[in-house]
Amino acid sequence: MGIDRKLVHFGIVHPKLVTTVMVVVTLILTSLICMVKVDTDPENMLSKTEPVRVFHNQVKKTFDLYDVVVFGIVNEEDPDGVFNPATLTRVADLTDFIRTLSWPDPDHPGHFIGVVKRNLIAPANVDSIEQGGPGQVRFAWLMQKAPTTRKEALRIRDLARANPLLNGTLVSEDGRALAIYIPITSKDLAYRIKKALEAKVADFHGPEKYYITGLPVAEDTFGVEMFIQMAISAPLAMLLIFLLMFYFFRQLKLITAPMIIAMVTVLCTMGALIGTGHTLHIMSSMIPIFLMPIAVVDSIHILSEFFDEYQSIRDRRKTIEQVMHKLFMPMLYTSLTSAAGFLSLALTPIPPVQVFGIFVGLGILWAWVLTMLFVPAYVMLMKDASLENFGHPHADGAEAAGHTLTHRFLAWLARVTYVRAKLIIAGCLVLVVIAGYGISLIQINDNPVKWFTKSHPIRVADRVLNSHFGGTYEAYLVVDPARAAAEDDTAWRQELKKKLAADLGDAPAGVRTGFAKLWAGLAGAGLSRPVFLGRLSRALGNLQDQADDDAVYDAWSRLAEEVENEVAAAEIFKNPEVLHYLDRLQAAMKSHAVVGKSNSVVQVVKKVYQELVSGQAADYRIPDSEKAVAQCLISFQNSHKPDDLWHLVTPDYRRANIWVQLHSGDNQDMEKVVMEVKKFVRDNPPPVPLEFRWAGLTYINVVWQDKMVSGMLRSLSGSFGIVLIMMIVLFRSLIWGVIAMVPLSLTIALIYGIIGLIGKDYDMPVAVLSSLTLGMAVDFAIHFLERTRMAYAECGSWKEAEQAMFEQPARAIARNIIVIAVGFTPLLLAPLMPYKTVGVFLASIMMISGLATIVIIPAILTLGRRFLFRRVPVNPGVEKKPD
Repeated sequence: MGIDRKLVHFGIVHPKLVTTVMVVVTLILTSLICMVKVDTDPENMLSKTEPVRVFHNQVKKTFDLYDVVVFGIVNEEDPDGVFNPATLTRVADLTDFIRTLSWPDPDHPGHFIGVVKRNLIAPANVDSIEQGGPGQVRFAWLMQKAPTTRKEALRIRDLARANPLLNGTLVSEDGRALAIYIPITSKDLAYRIKKALEAKVADFHGPEKYYITGLPVAEDTFGVEMFIQMAISAPLAMLLIFLLMFYFFRQLKLITAPMIIAMVTVLCTMGALIGTGHTLHIMSSMIPIFLMPIAVVDSIHILSEFFDEYQSIRDRRKTIEQVMHKLFMPMLYTSLTSAAGFLSLALTPIPPVQVFGIFVGLGILWAWVLTMLFVPAYVMLMKDASLENFGHPHADGAEAAGHTLTHRFLAWLARVTYVRAKLIIAGCLVLVVIAGYGISLIQINDNPVKWFTKSHPIRVADRVLNSHFGGTYEAYLVVDPARAAAEDDTAWRQELKKKLAADLGDAPAGVRTGFAKLWAGLAGAGLSRPVFLGRLSRALGNLQDQADDDAVYDAWSRLAEEVENEVAAAEIFKNPEVLHYLDRLQAAMKSHAVVGKSNSVVQVVKKVYQELVSGQAADYRIPDSEKAVAQCLISFQNSHKPDDLWHLVTPDYRRANIWVQLHSGDNQDMEKVVMEVKKFVRDNPPPVPLEFRWAGLTYINVVWQDKMVSGMLRSLSGSFGIVLIMMIVLFRSLIWGVIAMVPLSLTIALIYGIIGLIGKDYDMPVAVLSSLTLGMAVDFAIHFLERTRMAYAECGSWKEAEQAMFEQPARAIARNIIVIAVGFTPLLLAPLMPYKTVGVFLASIMMISGLATIVIIPAILTLGRRFLFRRVPVNPGVEKKPD
């Protein structure tokens, strides 16, 4: 007895044991789901050790940066926009409320999570910068209290507009909108803060409209709505599949089996995923949607065959044994190929994608085991009376089936594929050319905000606020001394030591001895350049103060002056030439349509210098000397929030951060800005060696998307080769294996061709669907070709075998196409675009792969029948006939 008969026999002989074990295993694994931890952060698409992610976190720490929720207030009715006393009173009230949005950290007693109040950007929490008299700058809260008159409100507007750090960021240039930037300790608090703000403004009554957006809000909101979507769409899809199966098979009890298999497969897989310590990520949340169609496909093939055979045999055990024996190998190979398609995702460099692929692959194999054991067991547990009217009556089965639209269509298709085979192949070649053109148009792009429908409040807020402000998408361009120069520690130390030795000249012996000891002590401490110079400068100053005669004093003074010059040279972002270079770089970025504005230490220096000199627009510039730049920066330290400077430059003035605001979070747009910066730096070498590196959520999305695309392409090509080898092994023929890959290849080409032609972005869901395409598209081909060889063995003629193929096998494929394609239409009602995408492409994959199988393969077999069937054996007593 072969493995197929043993496995099926076990389910037939021990139906209660099989059912009991299945229920126990399901209950155990399902109980683990309560341990679920949700992770909707696209940043985790990259491993924690990924260089760009490590650098991003270093930048946040260095410049005291946090992820930001953008809260916009728009007033289109008042002639002064938001700058009227009533609106600004509400803004003040909102700011006070936002400051209260913090909660005790459950993981760290004594600490709080929520809004980082010191970094809040709001009218009541930022300074205006004005001239305080000749050579003086006055810093005052932009809105210390809500204005009571129109004049006071307009003065707030004018002061904000006059500050380049605030204009286009805090206030819109037209004065109709105001944005509050809310830094938060963790991205997973964004939805909680969003709901709190929505509840607050619900009590306001005025002409203002309120909008909340930002990548943290989009990502965290998606996580919440993802659960809601799973709870609604998946059961609706299952219900529709159930109703369609009932329509086809008319036996409620029997069609319950595939539904049980689908439900058990999903529960066990999700339980295993969560029980093994994996978080529920955006990717893994889609596992149920992918598993359900695959889990029921084999069952539909079995039911379809059982439906057509039962009335002729009238014995459920013999019928199920015959059906399972006939379908065992096709179902085994379709499950293996589907699993291989998803398991190949383990080769991608994206951890959540790896987890997704592995568990979907394991889920497919588990569904196959359940199908092989539970379906026969379930049939044996049914009463004979419940099958009394099941299936087509044998005596007039053809006639009964012939009255159905499906049967009439398949009969017509059998004739067309035989008579018009050349035309069909020619048409397919035309489709391949069109698909190739469509593929050339594909644009690789993603944006978490676009995971929502256009009417979703987050998408609406995104459009409105990005039309008013410099941009709600943030990226950081970090400028450092070139690493080659920065890391050449020995060279600059030796050069400095030579200069200081020359300055010692004929200094007293005590000075030379004291200096040698000082240098040796500092040089051996392993200090960085800024720290080393700082300590050396302070030590020389102390020695100068302690000098007891003029010669010693003069010697220490010469050394101290030389070191001060070295300190000044090391503070590269006080250098006017470097600041001018950054200013030109920012202008080059601003010339790109997607960049709304950028802020850096340059804007701080220019604004403070303007107010120090005259307050006139002509003096909004970078001063000519390092001392003047230093005076501007020292003056800024007298503001209410002097630490705001350290968001833009480090205290040693060795690193600078350019805060770039983008109107779009699309990967393509971010990549264009990156290329613009590279081009500028290439065409305009900086005055000192500098290195430019990007950080920020918008840039991180570009990196993981690129990795996903390249990883998916490797995965798809690798699994394509594996499936081809499996087909060759299954059919024991290279040519038959290649034919089995034709529907798969055409489906992939057409799916991606359509994506390009309709302008759909190649995003995360589309990338992952390539694996589903691989598994589902080859499924039908395996069944069709395996059954074709069986039919030919019984008939000895391809023409007769084709007629048989367009009976039971083609009906099973047609039923699968309809059940899955129509069954997942509820996903089109989802407010989340990834679910809509899955719904559309699941239906498309089923339709294209199914039609490709029952149209193209018969046409190929017809044209090559004399060659292809030459070595196909026939049953004893059957003679091969010419076609």
